[in-house]
Amino acid sequence: MPDKNRRITFARVPQGLPVPEDFGSDETAIPTPGPGQFLSRTLFLSLDPYYRNVMKNSQIYADRLAAGDVMVGETVAQVIDSRNPEFRTGDIVTVRNGWQEYGLSSGQGVRKIDPAMAPVSTALGVLGMPGLTGWAGTVYLGEPRPGQTFVVSACTGPVGSTAGQVARHMGARVVGIAGSAEKCDYAVRELGFDACVDYKQGDLAAQLKQACPDGIDVYFDNVAGDTLVAVLRNLAMGARIVLCGMIEAYSMDKPPAGPWLGPVVGARASMKGLVVYDHMQRMPEMTRVIGGWIRSGQFRYREDISEGIASAPEAFCRLMRGGNFGKSLVRVGS
Repeated sequence: MPDKNRRITFARVPQGLPVPEDFGSDETAIPTPGPGQFLSRTLFLSLDPYYRNVMKNSQIYADRLAAGDVMVGETVAQVIDSRNPEFRTGDIVTVRNGWQEYGLSSGQGVRKIDPAMAPVSTALGVLGMPGLTGWAGTVYLGEPRPGQTFVVSACTGPVGSTAGQVARHMGARVVGIAGSAEKCDYAVRELGFDACVDYKQGDLAAQLKQACPDGIDVYFDNVAGDTLVAVLRNLAMGARIVLCGMIEAYSMDKPPAGPWLGPVVGARASMKGLVVYDHMQRMPEMTRVIGGWIRSGQFRYREDISEGIASAPEAFCRLMRGGNFGKSLVRVGS
């Protein structure tokens, strides 16, 4: 085992979209676990848009960062030394090691992974927090019914692709919103969506009207901003809107102006905010169902993997520019 722990640190609050210079790096000694702790070696690091909010110390999140701190983040890791009776050497776990090669944990909030269920990287994507977000928001908040039209933005990411595929299994007609012809083709060809519109190509509201002639019954919103405005112009009577993410706003210093909500009133629509932590008790249910779909070939997912901890800053910046395709991960160790 190496004698150094390579880390990526927080250097400064980004101005607008993050750049690699907003991060630093260092090396420290590999820590030794104390009583009740275990040491794990990071295999995969999850890159998620909400880290941008953490970097500006948003009050929404408990995480706080000062210059020089290790960047926060969830990882898949292997236990290599344990003084905690609940975890044994060799266990594969999800643990918040952050952007570093090795980390200590007391075991709080740690989830053991069964490598036989699916590739372990999925525990950070469609079989992890993003998958649970898409599952809970669709099944318990959106509640699409057979034959209804379900629209989801950022539809090829782990949240959006899960939401759309779950809605399809529930019998809905699924329309995705993505940012390239390649992503739209993937949504239809691989994910099984009925249609997908490219928001970068012309009038999005008009494209949605053509793709959803009977209106939108359920909208799963991952981006807010102009996309939400376009959807509001195409609501069906009794529509439900699940407010999950606001990617467009994460790199803004001030919140964007909100959309005019008059159409919500006219359509007698319901809007519900989705916070995944309210649904943690559903994680076993989600992993059982979607894990089964993965093994039977009924569920598809895509990962965008960068190699080595040093690649994390640029990979995160690319994610925030919309340059990723699928769940953004960094492979830290084999």
